[in-house]
Amino acid sequence: VIVGGSGNNWGAVLGGFLIWFLWVEVEPIGTWAMGWITAPLPEGSFLRDHLLESAAHMRLLTMGLILLLVLRFAPRGLIPER
Repeated sequence: VIVGGSGNNWGAVLGGFLIWFLWVEVEPIGTWAMGWITAPLPEGSFLRDHLLESAAHMRLLTMGLILLLVLRFAPRGLIPER
């Protein structure tokens, strides 16, 4: 509701879908990105292992950034009340 807009039913639906989609898709993208970023590090390196294990936490960072950006730049939601 915060992302889509509370004054519009379609905004709430869009916001819910967007949050669900990002929740599902961010973990595989984060794992891929961490694999690409850590490719130059030696195999078995503590830093590489830690970054690869922490890739799943990219979800929380992404959700926080989405909420922050929406509240900052579109405080009435993506589809505001008419």
